[in-house]
Amino acid sequence: MSSTLTYLAFHALYVLPVLAALAAAVVFRRDRVDWRVGGAGLAVVTVLAVVYTIPWDGYLITVGVWEYGPGRVAGRLWVVPYEEVLFFVLQPALTGLWTILVAGPVLDGVTQSWRDRAVGAAAGLAVSLAGAAMLTREPTFYLGAILAWAGPVLALQWGFGWRYLVRVPRRVAVAVLVPSAYLWVVDRHAIREGVWTISETYTTGLGVAGLPVEEMAFFVVTNLFVVQALVLFRWVVREWR
Repeated sequence: MSSTLTYLAFHALYVLPVLAALAAAVVFRRDRVDWRVGGAGLAVVTVLAVVYTIPWDGYLITVGVWEYGPGRVAGRLWVVPYEEVLFFVLQPALTGLWTILVAGPVLDGVTQSWRDRAVGAAAGLAVSLAGAAMLTREPTFYLGAILAWAGPVLALQWGFGWRYLVRVPRRVAVAVLVPSAYLWVVDRHAIREGVWTISETYTTGLGVAGLPVEEMAFFVVTNLFVVQALVLFRWVVREWR
């Protein structure tokens, strides 16, 4: 029997319940977590995520890096399904709420010199250059598109505060890897159910348990955006105060 799982049903079954549980946990622990500053940072991050991701996502859909099963989406904004746009809001919310729960206290006494800023920005731009090189070959096109797109954001974040990020590596790792692992599992399920299909032409063919490494990289990178932004936002607010 063929699957009838739609993209909207995917959100209802696998994203919204987790999001509700995390929101309830933040409310329950509101006296012990920095939910006001974290919430403000999350609102900013979500808006930026939607604006920055829609053109990139639409381009890759147009190229044919991935496609959606018949009848799986309700409609489209340009070429991007409405449910995909919704995911650009839901994923930052999911990862952001988890980050608020596990971020811990802000550390004092961390500074970043102009030389440090230059090093961080250069590292991010190097990611973009590596991605651009991969765009020249079809099998590495999707991975290259991820890295080329990620580099400017990483350059901004690392240029602004990599010294602080390296002081809290375990917090960042936990905040990034836990939601990434969950999204890997449900993404693999959606692919198996035919909600979306990843092109074999534009991917390396490497994967884990049937999940392309490109999809794994996408969730790690996008969650890293969210986590680093919130961690640095809390640090800046603390320093300003």
